[in-house]
Amino acid sequence: MKLLIRNLSKSTSEQDIRDMFEAYGTIQSCDLVLDRETGKSKGFGFVEMPKQGDAKAAMKHLNGVEVDGNKIRVKKAEPKQ
Repeated sequence: MKLLIRNLSKSTSEQDIRDMFEAYGTIQSCDLVLDRETGKSKGFGFVEMPKQGDAKAAMKHLNGVEVDGNKIRVKKAEPKQ
């Protein structure tokens, strides 16, 4: 299951995200979206977890948690149209 993480602080790294989500299970991929020109975080990213139960647990426990001063939002990522 692919999760969308929004409202990330510009200082939150991909490794920070990986560490948070690994507490709930195996991570297949972790991508922090960066601005092409500046190389800085755009404030959102994606985590893909192979086990749906792990992803749902991560979503439930991490949605609304404060990370680096921002309350993050975690939800299921919708497929691109």
